[in-house]
Amino acid sequence: MDWSREDLIQIYRRMRTIRAFEEKLTELVSAGKIGGFMHLYAGEEAIAVGVCAHLGDDDHVGSTHRGHGHCIAKGVDVHAMIAELFGRATGTNKGKGGSMHIADVDRGMLGANGIVGGGIPLVTGAALTSQVLGKDNVAVGFFGDGATNQGQFHESLTMAQNWKLPALYVCENNGFGEFTPTEFVVPVKDIVERAAAYGMNAVIADGMDFFDVYEKAGEAIERARRGEGPTLLECKTYRFYGHFVGDPTPYRNKEEAEDWIQNRDPLDIFEGRVTEAGVVEAGDLREVDGEVDAMLRDAVEVADGAPLPEVADVLTDVYVRY
Repeated sequence: MDWSREDLIQIYRRMRTIRAFEEKLTELVSAGKIGGFMHLYAGEEAIAVGVCAHLGDDDHVGSTHRGHGHCIAKGVDVHAMIAELFGRATGTNKGKGGSMHIADVDRGMLGANGIVGGGIPLVTGAALTSQVLGKDNVAVGFFGDGATNQGQFHESLTMAQNWKLPALYVCENNGFGEFTPTEFVVPVKDIVERAAAYGMNAVIADGMDFFDVYEKAGEAIERARRGEGPTLLECKTYRFYGHFVGDPTPYRNKEEAEDWIQNRDPLDIFEGRVTEAGVVEAGDLREVDGEVDAMLRDAVEVADGAPLPEVADVLTDVYVRY
C-alpha cells in the first residue's frame, strides 16, 4: 500500500468526522436542540473524502442539500458548521444559512444548495473562471442521481465539454431521489451512459471504497488540470439514513438496507484495507474515534452558548453591494 501511516490516519479522521457529525445531528434534532430539515451524508463518506483529498483551497466545490460531508471533506471548520446549525452568529453563514446553505468561499466551498442540481452550474462557472484567468484550479460539482434529470445538468455538461472546462461532475448515485428508486425515473442503468451524448469522459467508481474513488477522481482531476476537459464520475453508494432525519424509509427494502449498512460500510472497508496491509493498527483508529467525539462534544457546547445574530443584521449579506 503506497500510503504513509500519517496520511491514512488523516483520511480516516476526515471520514470518521463526517460520520460522527451526522450521528450527533441525529441526537440534537431528536432532542429538539436544533430545527429544520437535516439531510445526512452517512454512508457516502468515501466519496467526499476520496475526491476532496485531491483539492486545495483554490479549487472549488459545489454541493447539495446533503452537503455536510462535502463541507467537512473540503476543510470547512466543524465548530463553525455546528454553530451554523444552531443558528448562531459564529456560524459559517452567521447563523442565517442553516444546514442546506453552509458555505466557506475561503476554503473553496461555494455552498450547500437546497435546489436539486443547483450547484452544477455554479461549479461550471467556477471552472470557466479558472480557464479564462489561465489558472490550474479545478471545480467539482457533487449531485445526486435525481439531479441528472434537471435541465441545468444537461446544459452545464454540454457547455463544459464544448469549452473543455476544468471540471469534475460527481454523481453520488445512492439509488433514491428522495423516496423514489432511481430506476423509476432514470431510463439508463448507469448514469455515466448520459455522458456519451456530450462526448464526455466518464467513469464509474465504487462509492463505498475510498481507494477506488480516490484513484478515479485523481485521474479525472489531473486530466482537467491539463486542459483535457471535464469528466462525469458516477459513484455507486447508499445513504444509511432516510432522506431526512425522521424519515421512516417505508420505500426501502429492509434486507437491502441492512446488507449495505452491515457489509459495505465505507469506514469498515477502509479500516479492513489499512489494517490488513499492516500500515495502521486498529488501536490508532479507535484513538481517532475518541478524539473526534471529544471535538464534537466541545463544538456543540460552544455553539449552544454562542450569541444569536443581532436583529439589526437581518438584512445584511442578503444582497451583494458593489
